[in-house]
Amino acid sequence: MHLVDPEASIYVAGHNGLLGRSIVNKLRANGYRNLLLRTSSELDLRAQRPVNDFFAENQPEYVILAAARVGGILANDQYPADFLGDNLCIQNNVLQAAKNSGVKRLIFLGSTCIYPREAPQPLKETALLTGPLEITNRWYAVAKIAGVVQCQALRRQHGCDFITLMATNLYGPGDNFDLASSHVLPALMRKFHEARIRGENRVSVWGSGKPRREFLYSEDMADACVFVLETPEDQLNRVAPDSMLNVGCGKDLSIRDLCVLLQEVIGTNCAFDFDLSKPDGTPRKLVDVSRLTQLGWQAPTSLRMGIQKTYTWYQAHCT
Repeated sequence: MHLVDPEASIYVAGHNGLLGRSIVNKLRANGYRNLLLRTSSELDLRAQRPVNDFFAENQPEYVILAAARVGGILANDQYPADFLGDNLCIQNNVLQAAKNSGVKRLIFLGSTCIYPREAPQPLKETALLTGPLEITNRWYAVAKIAGVVQCQALRRQHGCDFITLMATNLYGPGDNFDLASSHVLPALMRKFHEARIRGENRVSVWGSGKPRREFLYSEDMADACVFVLETPEDQLNRVAPDSMLNVGCGKDLSIRDLCVLLQEVIGTNCAFDFDLSKPDGTPRKLVDVSRLTQLGWQAPTSLRMGIQKTYTWYQAHCT
C-alpha cells in the first residue's frame, strides 16, 4: 500500500544523471505517475528566478534532489570553483523554493565525502563536522555539508520535512566512463576493458591500491530513496533525529581487490601498476548503515552482480 498518493506530483531534480534515471525508473515501477522532470537546458537550477517560477507554477508535493555537479579526484582538482559554486547554487535555490511552496517532503542526496578524513570507521552520521575533510574533494564536500546543514536549519526553523541521504560510492548502468572526470570504479572498468580488447598486459591504477572503498549499485540507491520517501515521519524522526541517513551496503574492499574483481568479471589477467605519484584520497570510507537497517532497508545487489550488470551495459552502449 502506498504511503504517498500515486497521483502526487514528484519532482526529480537531476533525472538524467546516473542516480536520477534509476530513481525515475523505481518511482514508475512503484506506480507513481505524476513525475515532474526537467533537463538542465529546460531548467537551470543554478538560476534562482527560473527555479522559483517552476515551483510556483507546478507546485510539486515531493522533491528528490539528485542534481549536482559530480566527478572524481581529477575533476575536483581541476574545477574547484565549479564544484563548490554550482552545487551551492543548486541546493540553495531548490531548498528555498521547496520551503516557500510548501513541499511535503524533500530528499536531498548528500555524499559520504562530507565526513572527516580520519573519522572512526564505519562512518556514523554523528561524525559530521568533527574533523578536517579529505583535501582531494573538499570543494564538493563543503557544498554538500552546506546542503545537509541547510536542510537541518529549514527543518528546525520552518518545520520542513527535509531529509538527507548520504550515499556511498555509486556505480551502475549509465555511469560516466570518461577517464578525466569519472569515479574510480567506472574508470577502472574502462581501463581493463580496453586492455582486454587491445591485448595489453598492463593497466595503470592511481595511487597505492591500499585505500578501502564501499560501492553501492545505483538501482539500490534509488530503491532506498523511494523507501525513505514512503516511510512515515515519526519512524524517521525516531531513528534519525538529525534527519540524516547513510546509504550503503555495509561492506568495503581495497582498490587492489576491486581491480582483481573487475579482472574476473571483464575476463582479463593483465597486471596493474600502481601510480604512486597520484593521490590515494581518504584511506578508508565505509558507512554505518544501522539507521536504515533499523527502518527495514538493506542493499539487495552484491558488488559482483552489480559490476556484471554495469559491464553488460557498458559493452552494449560504450564500445
